[in-house]
Amino acid sequence: MKKYKITHKINADFVAEIIVNEDDIDTQTNDLKEYKKPNSKFEYTMLKGTESLTQTIYEEYDENTNNSIKEWTCNR
Repeated sequence: MKKYKITHKINADFVAEIIVNEDDIDTQTNDLKEYKKPNSKFEYTMLKGTESLTQTIYEEYDENTNNSIKEWTCNR
């Protein structure tokens, strides 16, 4: 029996949060230093109801090689 890999591209809003020590940021000048932009250290939560499906792709999947066959069928 054939298997298919389904991939959804989704846009959504997230909240990124992290707890840091007082000396990791400068509260006098509002300098967040290395925390100015979220990175892999942050914990992410998707805001419910903000998700929007932008594209769906499915392709035949070959389990033996753990690889997809690159004939995509796209549904935008």
